[in-house]
Amino acid sequence: MLLGAFGVGEAEERVYRALLGTTESTLTEVSEAAGCTAAQAGRSLRALEGKGLVHRTPHPTRYRAAPPGLAIEVLALDRHRQIEQARLAAVEFTELWSAGERGRQVPVEVVQGHDVNTQRFLQAQRAAEREVLTLDRPPHQEEGITPQHVLQLERMAQGVTYRTVYDRLSLSEPGQIERAHELARGGEQARVYDGVPMKLLITDGSGALVPFAVHGTRRSVVLDRSPLLDGLLTLFELLWECAAPLWPARGVRGLDPTDERLLGLASAGHTDESMARTTGMSKRTVERRMRVLMDSLDARTRFQAGLQAGRRGLLG
Repeated sequence: MLLGAFGVGEAEERVYRALLGTTESTLTEVSEAAGCTAAQAGRSLRALEGKGLVHRTPHPTRYRAAPPGLAIEVLALDRHRQIEQARLAAVEFTELWSAGERGRQVPVEVVQGHDVNTQRFLQAQRAAEREVLTLDRPPHQEEGITPQHVLQLERMAQGVTYRTVYDRLSLSEPGQIERAHELARGGEQARVYDGVPMKLLITDGSGALVPFAVHGTRRSVVLDRSPLLDGLLTLFELLWECAAPLWPARGVRGLDPTDERLLGLASAGHTDESMARTTGMSKRTVERRMRVLMDSLDARTRFQAGLQAGRRGLLG
């Protein structure tokens, strides 16, 4: 269809082509030449007349095609004017949009108070459909089994993925390593990093909460889709790549379960004393096994041994 760019339909173009081979034609002659009904030919002829491609003579009514060179040039000029009008409108609308954008507030909200913050964190996770990303660092407001802990286990059981980067100091707090271990059994993918810069929760890549405290008052910055959120997503992924896996990788051979557990604790920054308490072994046994592991991994410290094991795929 050659004239489609000028708004000429396929049926109209067939009628116009039929007229080009004649001097003048009646409606019946046009319909026969174009292979359509008289009603269809009539509709096409009226449309072509409106576009200047067909001229009609009365008494009796007959139709003839306008000279193609002139008629199509007029159509082209008209379409060019329409395009220019659309471009001018686009410029005007862009200016209006930019002015409105400058007046809009950045998609940021600050919520204040312990209870309100707790509710917002829980609500965000209940609304998550695919993934929750977390940066965890001290201090922690609550100890023991918290509503957050229970909800995370529920959401993971429902198929929501949780990825968490723990600060090494987080896992040194009493009971934190045991809670992290329970979450790992529930499906959490956990890594540890020495120096997590902030606490952070991101849900489905479309919203984030950044908790902080001012003069002892708990607050959170709540973000919607924005360049700020994109930056936080990038930060999380960078930390995730740099962090060491916290727990043994399933199906990886080379370490027995006890050594895997010790290396996981070591990568979290635990001392020999705390590893002994957590595993139920004596401090002397922990020291002996860790020395062997450090030698095999060419590590000078226990923490370095855990990191080396993670990088070699011995921890997941």
